[in-house]
Amino acid sequence: MKKSIAAVAVAAVLTVTALSGCSSDADRASENMSTKAEQFEVPREIIGINTRSGEYLFHYVGRCSLESRESSLPGYLQIMCKHGENDYRKHYERESPDTAIHITQLAPIDVSVYHTEIVVKPENIIPEFNIQTGKQ
Repeated sequence: MKKSIAAVAVAAVLTVTALSGCSSDADRASENMSTKAEQFEVPREIIGINTRSGEYLFHYVGRCSLESRESSLPGYLQIMCKHGENDYRKHYERESPDTAIHITQLAPIDVSVYHTEIVVKPENIIPEFNIQTGKQ
C-alpha cells in the first residue's frame, strides 16, 4: 500500500513538472509576479471607480494584495496591505456591477523567466501547539 501511494505521489510530481515546462515566458513571468505580489513585494495603486458617476469609491497605494472573497464574503474584495515590518491591514470593499477596479503596478520588479521562486514558510506547515498543564 505504501509503495502505491509513493508511486502516485511521484507520478503527480512528474506530471506537474512536465506541464509547467510547457509554459511560455509570459506565463512564467506572470506567475512569478503574482508570487511576488502575494509576498507584498510589488508596489501597487488600486482604484475603485463608479462607472455611472465617474467618482472614486476607494484608493489604495502600497504593497497590497487583492483577491475576490467569494467563499467567505460573497461580493466583496479583500485588499490586504503591508504597512510596516509586522504591520498588515485587511480591508474589504463591496463589488457591484457599477464598479470598475483599476490596478497599476507602480515600479518594475525582477521576475526572471529563467527561474521560479518557491516560497516556503515553516509557520504555514508546522502547526501551532497550545499546551496547557495543570491539575485534573
